[in-house]
Amino acid sequence: MNLTEISPAELTGNVFDRISRQWMLVAAGDEEKFNFLTASWGQLGMLWFQPTATIYLRQSRYTKEFVDREERFTLTFLREGNREALTAAGSLSGRDHPDKAAACGLTPCFVDGCPTFEQADVVLICRKLYVQQLDPQKLLDEQARRRAYDADPEEHTMYIAQIERIYVNQP
Repeated sequence: MNLTEISPAELTGNVFDRISRQWMLVAAGDEEKFNFLTASWGQLGMLWFQPTATIYLRQSRYTKEFVDREERFTLTFLREGNREALTAAGSLSGRDHPDKAAACGLTPCFVDGCPTFEQADVVLICRKLYVQQLDPQKLLDEQARRRAYDADPEEHTMYIAQIERIYVNQP
């Protein structure tokens, strides 16, 4: 992998498309043990005078244990052609698949001590700043609440993190 660090201002592409349509991997842990999942909810922007990323994890997700334990996590946007890996990462649990990365067809690697994947297009190294349990009853849009929580009422935890570094993978 040939990573080049860029500034937040140099990150190209539509963040709405990246997160909701292309999806991203959230990963945390260390070289001995890490886990990851596919996410299609999140934000990138400026908060508290710094570039930030916001992610949302359901309580039961195995990856949440790693994100809670570690100070940092990664957001990895894969190169095109990896949709099957993203789909698998969203349906397989690391609790049941000790080598989830291999089962998903991904090759793990570590950048700044954080897990990511050789198939990366963009990697964000994020340091947690704020954590809060979301209360679905405070979601004012009834239709959004039904869409998000009727089928699975399990609540999300919101993580706001400083984006410490952004890397792009130069082919």
